[in-house]
Amino acid sequence: MPSLRDSFAQILHNVGREDSNLVVLVGDISHFRLQPFAKDCPGRYYNVGICEPTIVNMAAGLAKVGFHPVVHTISPFIVERSFEQLKLDFCYQKWGGNIVTVGSAFDYANLGCSHHCYGDFAMLKTLPETQLFYPASYIEFDCIFRQVYNNDVLSYFRIPMHGHSHSLSPEQINVGEAIKICEGQDLTMVAVGSQLKTALESLESLAELGITVDLIYIHTIKPFDYQSVNESLRKTHRCLVIEEHSIFGGVFDDVVRYSQEIEHARYASIAIPNTFIREYGTYEQHCRRLGFSVEGIVQKVKNQLINYSEPLKKIFP
Repeated sequence: MPSLRDSFAQILHNVGREDSNLVVLVGDISHFRLQPFAKDCPGRYYNVGICEPTIVNMAAGLAKVGFHPVVHTISPFIVERSFEQLKLDFCYQKWGGNIVTVGSAFDYANLGCSHHCYGDFAMLKTLPETQLFYPASYIEFDCIFRQVYNNDVLSYFRIPMHGHSHSLSPEQINVGEAIKICEGQDLTMVAVGSQLKTALESLESLAELGITVDLIYIHTIKPFDYQSVNESLRKTHRCLVIEEHSIFGGVFDDVVRYSQEIEHARYASIAIPNTFIREYGTYEQHCRRLGFSVEGIVQKVKNQLINYSEPLKKIFP
């Protein structure tokens, strides 16, 4: 099975042959993957190098004259280094464009904190005229990209190194709509991006505890489908959010914000704590350390949602 990064390049190639206004700019990465695009779409592929603010400036200029730019590089470099350019050149000016990143959260586990990005969604949610996506399968990126790449807002795609492998149909995938994976009565579990895989793996262990799960999958961070989450939470009154993002500003915050009127609801979160991940290792090792595992889910549910002792209003981890 091709990686999501290879799939992304193939999708750009397909769309580029259909739409002569699609232009790709890269920050010195993914050259061999994008050579078919460069060959078949001459004059519409540029390696700008490690100049992230400049690549955003250039992309905004292309948008201004009618092109649909796609900027591709590593998450922390484009979001954290170029935040001002994204804010002013795209969002303030109301130009449409696309940022497609790799290296989300701690995907580059072996390269350390310089290549980690825990708060990209939190930062970009503050900007008007933005849409944020975390597609963790080929079909999700293909459907969502085609729906939004040529609209009038800045679309941010976080492409993970590790997908979830759950089969989805194109009819299920729409911008701003969560996907109900399975029905349950006892717990609302909101799984974001890659962590759908872990959520699915936990269902059997939770069932052994007598807990059935209403599993909701989120691929669109903004606009957020709070209606689907609230409908489930009114039934279960217990919610666990599992996401590869900082505990601040992620999907957990949105779930709590939009469900405040639901009485007697309890919440728990498995997310990245407010600290640097200083250890080196593999993605899988980081997941185990941070609780992104079946054991982590079961313990979180037992400690904070079932056998709880904390006051009702204590909702943040």
